[in-house]
Parts: sequence; structure tokens; C-alpha cells
Amino acid sequence: MVDEGREPAVEDLERWRAEFPILERSVYMISNSLGAMPRGAADGLAKYAETWATRGIRAWEETWWELAGQVGNKVAGIIGAAQGSVSMHENVTTAETVVLSCLRPEGPRRKIVCLEMDFPSLIYLYRAHEALGFEVALVPCEPDLTTSLERLLRAIDESTLLVALSHVLFRSSYIMDVLPIVKRAHAVGARVVLDTYQSAGIIPVDVTALNVDFAVGGCLKWLCGGPGNAFLYTRPDLMAALTPRFTGWVGHRDPFAFDTGPMTPRADALRMMNGTPSIPAYYAAIAGLDIVREVGVERIRAKSKKMTAHLFNLIDRNGFSSTASRHPERLAGTVALTVPDAKYVARTLKALDFLVDYRVGSGIRISPHFYNTFEELDRLMAEVVRIVETKDYDMTAPFTSLVT
Repeated sequence: MVDEGREPAVEDLERWRAEFPILERSVYMISNSLGAMPRGAADGLAKYAETWATRGIRAWEETWWELAGQVGNKVAGIIGAAQGSVSMHENVTTAETVVLSCLRPEGPRRKIVCLEMDFPSLIYLYRAHEALGFEVALVPCEPDLTTSLERLLRAIDESTLLVALSHVLFRSSYIMDVLPIVKRAHAVGARVVLDTYQSAGIIPVDVTALNVDFAVGGCLKWLCGGPGNAFLYTRPDLMAALTPRFTGWVGHRDPFAFDTGPMTPRADALRMMNGTPSIPAYYAAIAGLDIVREVGVERIRAKSKKMTAHLFNLIDRNGFSSTASRHPERLAGTVALTVPDAKYVARTLKALDFLVDYRVGSGIRISPHFYNTFEELDRLMAEVVRIVETKDYDMTAPFTSLVT
């Protein structure tokens, strides 16, 4: 056991373990997919139920109607956004649909530049919009599952309408260098939407400093807020000029007038919303957002770097390999481990309450968060070694659980 875990800052972060019940029974290394649930999330859902039960329809005017804006402001405080610039949505695909609905492919400017390493749901969305005149330009990945900055910059030209890219690539946890991409896009008159799903909460994100036009992400993963809590940042100076076609009554300045005339959008980020929001999801998200804000992403990042470095030491010591970048400034929170029969090993680990995931082409993804310990990393790797050596695979779980 190395002595990183004895540093005062790391010891201080471990006090948060008591706030996450699943840590009492599992080695939870899958926060890149679903963050551990804080105890406060259950309290939040109970508060939602009590409000519904006791206040009924009055809950809308007393609490619920503006709750999306309040949760959006909590997200804004974590990603470096101005208050009133973040709207909440069911998922990132929906949020990006809102972005696309603000744009029109006109004349030669109709290209969406995106990455082969982006999450497939978004690529499906972009391709579906080709029927409306958009053109998708997919920048291929490199053999190490990264994306070449030079190749991406070459793809951005005067025909580009939108550059859509992940801040952190989900397969390899590789951190993209965003600033030169934004500068190139703006130089040719294109907009940029940055997907922060694998960066918000594990590495510092400042959407204002990056000068992106839009940013999307979600509370599901490193922000420990559960599903149904995606977000959309819209650059404040662009807000008034945008009229999303994917809209609805929540985005209306006076929704309860029930006017069927021309849409009069709100002045804040809620103008980017559409139909009735999922109120229970917001109640579930608040505890995780408050904890991440209190802990501080800078401290989370500092511990994450030490934990990923420790993982690499364990991988090398045991003769395994990894597809993850060894450059500490290019790697976010996940280390992909390559071992023989990796999908069987991952399934067996899950059955033994070592929670990880497996992705084709990447291997076993191990994603420690601020609430994990170095001792847990040691235990996890010892179990991997045992399973690989004995081939003691669990063959009872369905394979579908390995690829979702």
C-alpha cells in the first residue's frame, strides 16, 4: 500500500463515505456510469412525496415551478457558469436536440463536426438531423481511442455550423484540449456545444473561460444526482437571440396565460426548456450537487490523480495493460484495464460486489471517486488477479448487463 492515502486532504475527503450507503457493502468503482447515491437523495425524494401529499396542486406555485432554475443554478456553480444560464432536461440527447433546434442549415453552412469517440446516442441524433439538411462529419479516433486535435481542427471550416464534442471521451477518459477547438470554430463562424458528462464533477470545468456557446452534461455520474437530471448551459450573451423550435410552455414568459399566439420566451435559461419537467429528479439531485460543491472539484481532481496513478502502479506490478493515457493532465477519472477474458472478469467482479463496468474496445473501466479509498483499489486489483489466475468466472448474469 502506497502512502498517498495518508495525506491530510485525502483523509479529510474520506469522511464523506458515511454519506453514501452503498459504500458500506460494495467496492464502488463505477461513478463514471452512475454515481453513488447520497443519503440526502432519499431525504429529498421523501420531501417531494410529502410536498405532493400535503400541498397538492399548490406545490407548483410554492416550489415546483421554479425548481428547475434553482437546480440549474447549483450546476452552474460547479461548471463555472453564470447564474440563470443553465436549464434542466431529462437527458443529454434531449438537451442537444434543443441546441439543434436553435440552428438552421442554410446555404453551404450545414456541417456538424463531431467525434467518433462521442457517446453514440448523440451521433444517432446528429445523423437523424441529416434529413433536415444537416451534414455530419465524423472525426475518426486514433488507435489509442483518443482524438487527434490536429485532425479535428482540419475538419472545422467555413461550411461548419456546429462543433459538438465531448470534453472527456467516455471510452478512454481522455481529456480534449477545448480552447483551440473553440477558437477555430468561432473563427469560421461556427457554434460549439461541449459535452461535459464525463468531466463535470471529476475535473475542473469552466464553461465561461472556455467560451463555449453551449454545454451539456448530467448529474447521473460524477455529480451523484441520479437519472433524469441532464443540463444545458447557454452562453448568456447568446440567450436573447436564440429561439428553440423544440420548445413548450415551461419556456414561455407567461405560461399560465395559456395563450396560443406567438411564443414569448423567458429571459433566462428556462427559455430553453419545453414541457412539464420531472420534479422528483430535481429533489434527488440536490444532495449530490451540494456535496460536490462543498468538497470542491479541485480537491476531487487532486485525489483522482493520485488514485489513477496508484491504479497504473498496480496494473504494471501485475503485468496487465491499459488503454488509458498515462499523461496525468490528459486523463480524467477512469482507468481502462485490459486483462484476458475482460468481460467475464468484469461480470465476476460485479457478482462479488466490486462494481465496475466493461466496454468493448476499452476493457474494464475502473472509476474511483473522492469517496473511495486506496485500500479499495488494492482489494479490487487483488480480486482481478485472483479471477484471472483461476478463471473462476461467474456465468449466471446475462451478457446484456455488460454492454449497456
